[in-house]
Amino acid sequence: MTVLAQEALLEWFPIRPINFDAVLRQQTFAPTDREITLQTGITALRYGDIEVRGLYRYFSLHSREFGGFETNQHAILVNPRWNNFIDILDFPKSAPIYRTIRHILFGPLEDRAVPYVGLLGGTNFPGSGPASPGHFIGGQLGVRFPIAFGVSLDVAVEHNRFKVHFLEETKEAQQWVVTTGVRF
Repeated sequence: MTVLAQEALLEWFPIRPINFDAVLRQQTFAPTDREITLQTGITALRYGDIEVRGLYRYFSLHSREFGGFETNQHAILVNPRWNNFIDILDFPKSAPIYRTIRHILFGPLEDRAVPYVGLLGGTNFPGSGPASPGHFIGGQLGVRFPIAFGVSLDVAVEHNRFKVHFLEETKEAQQWVVTTGVRF
């Protein structure tokens, strides 16, 4: 007997994936130095190819540009994702477009790669003032590659906008971020 479709199940706090990432970033306001950020997260909800994750980011900036100035920032984010989003291009039936795209992008890993598109929303500290939060919004495009049972490599590109308080001034910063990390 062949199963043609499987019903998606709603999972609250699935055990996996838990993630740990290193982030490389460049921002437009405040020092333009590059920095490394640490991020951790957990999947809070999964329904088929949709998942909602919670993230915590810590970044510490050390700038030579402002006489050795240093600042620490924290961000708490919600990250809804749509996994395998390119599979919606399931036409024409004889040679679906999504198969061609997967083959071009991922080569021999086309059946194992999990491409995703996601949103980021939350708050960061310091934001609107030295001790007050600011908004954090953005989007991401990435792919997860399973490398062993229960372990995956995740790579993503993000664009973010957030309020930041720096040197007694508050502005909105924009940044491009490349994340790479491990999912368990």
